[in-house]
Amino acid sequence: MPDIRPITSGPHFHWFGYYDKQQFDPTNRYVLGMESVFEGRQPVQNDEIAIGLIDIEDGDAWQQIGTTTAWCWQQGCMLQWIPGTESKVIWNERGGEGYVSCILDVSTGESRVLPQAVYTLSPSGKTAIGTDFRRIDHMRPGYGYAGIPDPNFETLAPSDVGIYNLNLETGESRLIVSIEEVATLPYRHGDLSEAKHYFNHLLFNTDGTRFIFLHRWRFGDGGFQTRMMTANTDGSHLHIVDDYGKMSHFI
Repeated sequence: MPDIRPITSGPHFHWFGYYDKQQFDPTNRYVLGMESVFEGRQPVQNDEIAIGLIDIEDGDAWQQIGTTTAWCWQQGCMLQWIPGTESKVIWNERGGEGYVSCILDVSTGESRVLPQAVYTLSPSGKTAIGTDFRRIDHMRPGYGYAGIPDPNFETLAPSDVGIYNLNLETGESRLIVSIEEVATLPYRHGDLSEAKHYFNHLLFNTDGTRFIFLHRWRFGDGGFQTRMMTANTDGSHLHIVDDYGKMSHFI
């Protein structure tokens, strides 16, 4: 049996988030984590968490490196090491009327803010893709971030939001797949024109040439339906992988 031990302790509460993010640094010495002063309820607008490094070669010492109010229990703040770097991490923060991301070099202390939040990073660490966390919070509370209303609350399939590509070096971003574009694709099981749509669960493939995502919708207050789709990193060649309606977790 492998040795197992806790590497954080109370009185506060610690976790990392989803399983598709890089938690260990390249040396396997430092582990990323998040710290909350409460549990047992959903976060609200001004609830802040601490972001830290755990040094597993120094008594599991906790070093706080930042804070954020852009987080949820399910996926945290998308905290992760940036592939291809030795000491850079990224996480999401709130900024103005939307969400942004922060890159920090934990060795030098140098940091910068990018104009969009990230969902998943390419294997090269050069680019990210993301979607509207305001929309996710409106459509599926617990997976988005509380605090900023969805500007398209009344719009079933907005054309100005969806999936965007973000250059992690320059900060340049552009919309590559709109919700409207995907919502109007034919669905063999029925008419989706009266449903409200959103995207979730984005992930690059292993060579960074395509990404996968879930297109979800619901009618009124009913439960949501899902189809799994893939696309090139510029949003072209959309492909429906599964349109059964009940698609869920994958990696």
